[in-house]
Amino acid sequence: MSIRPPVWRTTYNQRLISVRFLLLSDIHANLDALEACLAAVPPCDVVANLGDIVGYGANPNEVIDKSRSMGKLFVRGNHDKACAGIADVRGFNQVAAAAVVWTHHTLTPDNLAWLKALPQGPLLLTPLDDVQIVHGSPRDEDEYLLVSDHAAVSAFNTDVSLTFFGHTHMQGGFFIANDKEQTFRPAYSSTDGDVRFEMQLEKDGKYLINPGSVGQPRDGDWRASFAVYDSDQHSVTFYRVRYDITRAQERIRAAGLPERLADRLTQGR
Repeated sequence: MSIRPPVWRTTYNQRLISVRFLLLSDIHANLDALEACLAAVPPCDVVANLGDIVGYGANPNEVIDKSRSMGKLFVRGNHDKACAGIADVRGFNQVAAAAVVWTHHTLTPDNLAWLKALPQGPLLLTPLDDVQIVHGSPRDEDEYLLVSDHAAVSAFNTDVSLTFFGHTHMQGGFFIANDKEQTFRPAYSSTDGDVRFEMQLEKDGKYLINPGSVGQPRDGDWRASFAVYDSDQHSVTFYRVRYDITRAQERIRAAGLPERLADRLTQGR
């Protein structure tokens, strides 16, 4: 992955910003998926992490260390809160709760303290002032945005025109304008290779966009996912990349985590 200096232009005494943001979400301690994504990333200026860095996977410390080394723009996810011990697991199923307990005891003291200090979204995507990141939604960090009517209600709770969110593990998003509520997904040319799909955003209306899950996609596609936002072009490019699922599964089994967490990686569910 290449991080480049941002491009700054001055016009009429105002600073205009051209920045390319790498958007990562729901890594879930899957080191192999994260490394594959980073190997495929084009040159970017800033890395923004939308939460759920840990939980489920077998490499929480390694994933946190790598995430911390890439930048400082983070919002916390529900698994981050639970694994840090600042939220309970009553809303988690048995498999997820077991992973939370294992992760909490596996984290180093430094990474545990860092995880506890992660901020709650929404958080502006600095240095821009019209784009924000959240884990769940602009109105509730734990809300699942799965259908357009929920997205529309959430969009009305923010003045920011572009929101990047995670939590659902489903790549795509929603466009809200006047009486229009549109759901969209990237249309890839292949279902088995490394692919990308660029989407030009409209100027009017509000977008809520999910870059997809790095470590545990749930949209039927097993490939790791991420996105890049180009503020100058006002475009989002979605990516899917292959990674060594077998090795990720072996790590989960060797850690003694529930077998279901290894099996589901091949299913994209």
